[in-house]
Amino acid sequence: MKKLLLLAAVAAVGYVVWQKYAQDRDERDLWAEVTDTFE
Repeated sequence: MKKLLLLAAVAAVGYVVWQKYAQDRDERDLWAEVTDTFE
């Protein structure tokens, strides 16, 4: 049972980290698109 809880906790943390990474990546892409138009 403890292994299952540990696996669930690791999966939850991994999901949160992935979401944060994806959000940051999308924001960087948006800024790159916006700033490239001024050059």
